[in-house]
Amino acid sequence: MIRSLLEEARALWRARVLLKVMTRREIAARHAGTALGIAWPYIQPLLTVAAYYLVFDVVFSMKLGDGAPTKAVGAFLVVGALPWMAFCDAVSRGMNSLIEAGGVLQKNALPPVVFPARSVLASAAIYGPLIALVALAYIPSHGFSPALLSLLPLLALQLLLCVLLGYALAILAAALRDTVQVIGFFLSVGIYLSPILFPLTLFPEAWRWVLWLNPMTAFVMAYQSVLLLGAWPDSSVWIAALAWIAGLALVLNILVKRSRDQLVDWL
Repeated sequence: MIRSLLEEARALWRARVLLKVMTRREIAARHAGTALGIAWPYIQPLLTVAAYYLVFDVVFSMKLGDGAPTKAVGAFLVVGALPWMAFCDAVSRGMNSLIEAGGVLQKNALPPVVFPARSVLASAAIYGPLIALVALAYIPSHGFSPALLSLLPLLALQLLLCVLLGYALAILAAALRDTVQVIGFFLSVGIYLSPILFPLTLFPEAWRWVLWLNPMTAFVMAYQSVLLLGAWPDSSVWIAALAWIAGLALVLNILVKRSRDQLVDWL
C-alpha cells in the first residue's frame, strides 16, 4: 500500500553517508560569513524565547487564568513556541529543498528524498539541543519527572512528521510554485491555531476541533504536559500525532508514485 514510500526509505538508507555530509554542509551554510559562526543558528531562537520570558514574565508579569498548566505567560509560551519554530524551519526549508536542488538533480541521478531529509535533519540538529536545554531550564516545573523520557519519542515523531510533510510539500512546490506562498501564509498564522499562545481550555469548546487541524497541536500539548506539569502526555495526544503521521505517509506515497517520472522536468 505504501510501496513507493518504502522504496524512498530504502534509497535514503543507501544514501545515508551522502546525507550525513550534506546535512553538515547545510548547517555550515546557515552560518557562513557570520562573526559568531556555528553559534549563530542557536542564538537566534534562544533570543526569541528569552524575549518572551523577559517581556511577559519580567516586565509585565502577566498571568494565565485557571485551567492553564502554569500561570506565567512567558514560561507557557516558550514551551510551545520553540517546537513550533523548529517545525516551521524544517517544513519551510524542506519544502524549498527540491526547487533549490533542481540543477543538481538534472545533472545527477540522486534520490530526491535526500534533499528534504537533509534540510529537516539540519533543522533538527539546531533545535533538538535547544529543546533539551529548555527541558533542563524547566527543572523547577518537572523536577526530573520520569515523564521526561517521553521527550525522546516526541522528538523522533516530530522529526518524522517534518520529513514526511517537508517532502510532500517539496513535490507539490516543484509542480506548482504557488505552494510556497500558500504554505508560507499558513505557517505564519499557524501559531494562532494551536495552544501555543493560550491554553486549549481558553479556546471556545465548539471550535477546538480547528486546533487539531494543525499537526503541531498534539506535540505542543505533549511538551506542555511534560515540561510544565511533569506528567506523561495523554493518550489522545499520541493518537493524534500518529494519525497525522499515518495520513501524511499515505499522501506522500501517492505523490511520490505519481511524480516519479516528471519530478526532474518540473524542476
